[in-house]
Amino acid sequence: MNSLNKKEVNEIKRRFKKDSCNFDKMVGCYVDANKEMVLTFKETFLNLEDEEFHKYLEIANKALSGTIGNNLLELPFAPESEIEGSGHDLLMRLRESRLQDEKLLIEYYNRIIESYDYVGNFLIVLFHDTYDVPMKTTDNLTLDESEEVYDYIICAICPVQLSKAALGYKEAENRIGARDRDWVVGPVDTAFTFPTFTERSTDLHACLAYTKNTKEPHVEFWENCIGCGTRKTSTQKKNAFNNMLDQALGEQTDETLEKKLDIQQNLSDFITVETERLGEEEPIILEPQDVANILTDSGLSDIKVEKIQANFENYFDTSLPLAEELLDEKALKNNEIRLEKNVLKERVVDLTNQLKEVGAITTEGKEADVVLKVSEDKAATVTTAYVDGKKCLCVPIEPDDLLVLNGEQI
Repeated sequence: MNSLNKKEVNEIKRRFKKDSCNFDKMVGCYVDANKEMVLTFKETFLNLEDEEFHKYLEIANKALSGTIGNNLLELPFAPESEIEGSGHDLLMRLRESRLQDEKLLIEYYNRIIESYDYVGNFLIVLFHDTYDVPMKTTDNLTLDESEEVYDYIICAICPVQLSKAALGYKEAENRIGARDRDWVVGPVDTAFTFPTFTERSTDLHACLAYTKNTKEPHVEFWENCIGCGTRKTSTQKKNAFNNMLDQALGEQTDETLEKKLDIQQNLSDFITVETERLGEEEPIILEPQDVANILTDSGLSDIKVEKIQANFENYFDTSLPLAEELLDEKALKNNEIRLEKNVLKERVVDLTNQLKEVGAITTEGKEADVVLKVSEDKAATVTTAYVDGKKCLCVPIEPDDLLVLNGEQI
C-alpha cells in the first residue's frame, strides 16, 4: 500500500474555505453521558449561517490536521475484513448514499456509540464531498481537466462539556450575576476520512484517522467501529523506546541521564549520516542492529545492549519505526547545553592554569598580585575584590588599553 503525504492532505484541506468549500451534506448526532441519542440533524452545508458554517468548517479542518504518523495515521483494511456487514462495508454504503440514507445513518451512529470509549456527552458530525481531481503535468503544473473524482466522507467526534460557572453582565436586569451555563462543543477528539487520498487518487482499502491524544488514541474505535487495522503513533513509539532505556539503565542518576543524552546524540548523528547516504526523501528505517550499534557507541555494556535490542525487536515486531520517530528534541537541546557547559568548564580550567603560570593564583589556590602588560609602555597590577558579593580578579585598564596575558591579547 502506498503512503499518503502532507502535500496530498493539504490539497484536500485547501477546499475547506468559505469560497472553495463544496460539502453537499452534513449530518450528525448528539449523544449524552448515558450513550443515548439526544438528537440527530442533517443540513445542506452551504445554507448554514456564517457563524455555524465556519465553526463546522473548523471541525472538518481539524480532522485532517497534525503530523502524519502521529496525529494522522493511515490505517489499512485487511482484505478479509472487507465483507458484507463489516465496518468497511458500512462506510462504502454511507459514501454511496452521500449521507442521505436515514436508516443507514442511525445504524452507524449506534455503531459509533457502542465502540467509542468516552465518559460524557459528545457530538458526531459527518461530512460528504466530491472533488474533481485536476490533472497535473510532470513539472507539477495544474491542468483544468479532471483526472478522477475523489468521493469521500469525514467523521469527527467532539466532546461536549458544560461551560464553567462564572459571573457576567445580565443586560435585561442591568446587574452582574451568575452566567447561565450551557453545553459547549469542544475540539475534535478523534476523527477519520474515508477513503484515503493517496498519490492523488482514491484508495478504498484504507482510511486516514486523526487523534488528538497521541499518547492514548482510541484504538478501540479504530478496531470496532471503523474495522481497520491499527498503528502506533510516533509519541507511543518514542515513549516505548524511552521506557526500554529506563528499564535497562536502572535508577535515574546523573550518570544514566548522561547516557540517555549520549544515545540521543548518537541517534541524531546516525540520521545525519543515513540522510547523506540515502537522500532527503528516503525514509530511514531503524533496524535492531542499528539500535545495538548506537547503544554500543554510547558506552552501554553488552548485557544492556542485548536487553534493549530484544525489547526493541519484541515491541516493533510487526513494523519497525522511522529513526526520527525515536528522536527526542528536548534531550538533544539538553545535550547541547551540557556540551556548552563542558566547554566553559574546560575554559575555566585553562584560564586558571594560565593564571597560575603567571602567578595570579598560587599552586595552593590563593590569590597573588601580578603585574600584567597592558600596552607597550604600561602595566597593571591584578588584585582581588568583591563585586556583587562575589570575589573577582580585577585588572585596572584604560578604555583604549590592550591587555596581554601570557603573550596573548585578551
